[in-house]
Amino acid sequence: MADPIKKIVLKGGKTRYRFVVDVDPVPVRDEVTGAVVVDPATGLPKMKRRQLTVTRDTKTEAENEYARIRHQRAIGTFVAPSKTTMAELVDTWLKAATRDVERATARSYEDAMRYVRTHLGEKLLQELSEDDVESLIDWMLTSARRIGGKPGTGLSVRTVSLTLGRLRAALNLAIRRGLVARNVAEHVTIPRQARKNDRARRKGRVPWSEDEVKEFLSSVAHDRLYAVMLLSLIGLRPAEVCGLRWRDVDLTAGTLSVETTRTLVEGVVIEKDAKSEAGERKLPLPAVVLEALRAFRSRQHQERVKAEDGYEDSGRVVVDELGRAVKTDWLRREAYKRMAWAGVRKVRLYDARHACLSWMANNGVPDTVVSAWAGHSDLSFTKRVYVHPDPQSLRAGSEKLADLLG
Repeated sequence: MADPIKKIVLKGGKTRYRFVVDVDPVPVRDEVTGAVVVDPATGLPKMKRRQLTVTRDTKTEAENEYARIRHQRAIGTFVAPSKTTMAELVDTWLKAATRDVERATARSYEDAMRYVRTHLGEKLLQELSEDDVESLIDWMLTSARRIGGKPGTGLSVRTVSLTLGRLRAALNLAIRRGLVARNVAEHVTIPRQARKNDRARRKGRVPWSEDEVKEFLSSVAHDRLYAVMLLSLIGLRPAEVCGLRWRDVDLTAGTLSVETTRTLVEGVVIEKDAKSEAGERKLPLPAVVLEALRAFRSRQHQERVKAEDGYEDSGRVVVDELGRAVKTDWLRREAYKRMAWAGVRKVRLYDARHACLSWMANNGVPDTVVSAWAGHSDLSFTKRVYVHPDPQSLRAGSEKLADLLG
């Protein structure tokens, strides 16, 4: 067998040793779309030959490298050298991951990987190490924030966790494409102290108590948006409140069907079906909510008459005085104004949702009903994230213990 290692003499007279070896073929991809080209005769991807040229200073070095490559090819761990950067990997992964997802989901992927691009974008993929991934996490936890708070401060553990998960997925794609042999982010974790600090921060975000809910509702009882505030307090998501249509409300039967959502993504209003199959649900309305909706419907009729041709009949339940549909940011601002007027503690609308679900769970409503009301398919998620023990429920537990202990 001929010696695969050839002696070469460079222009300057220096002697080196070179060999050419076949490595794993790669799929042929369309130059425009990047999609893998399929052979119509076989139905299999078309493949093109790939060769690797290696040059070393001594024959021994060349022989050792040749043996290493042959061994790694035999056991399936060989990875050909590549100049792919992390920024290029991010682009490749985003293109694959967002092919068939909703715009809001695609935006969440892009947001998560923006931190990878910023911190590691120029790094060669094949030089990425666990230390680099840990450096990314430390940076995100301490100083990566640019919007949504004070610039230069740390991001939430949830945001960091989402980015870490997307990075792992991107590196798994790199493994499938034969660009790296292992996923260096696989065993990297978020520091325990950061998780502890995050739990403490979330504990400080306390939903309204029963008394605070009553105080708020008493203050807005005669407000134009009284029915809208009630919808937020019966456990609907802000996007569900904004997406609600009058045809989804049966004022005779006293029911409400959650079928669509309306939210803002990158400054564009996105209207879509409910978040999940479980999110599509029909809820029987409490009497106070039903009466408030009837009054709000009547008021909208009066506003239509007053505005004449200037009224826009959007068909939505939550509209402004000219009938125009609103967005979630508008709903939040209006809710916060009314919290300030009422003199109650400012909470997120999602915390109002928490308050509703907690009250139901702490007052004997079965867990399965609470989860279905919330529009969740995972019962444990509802209990873990949305249900918070309140003083009244803890007092009931104490009374039960008193019965046991005599």
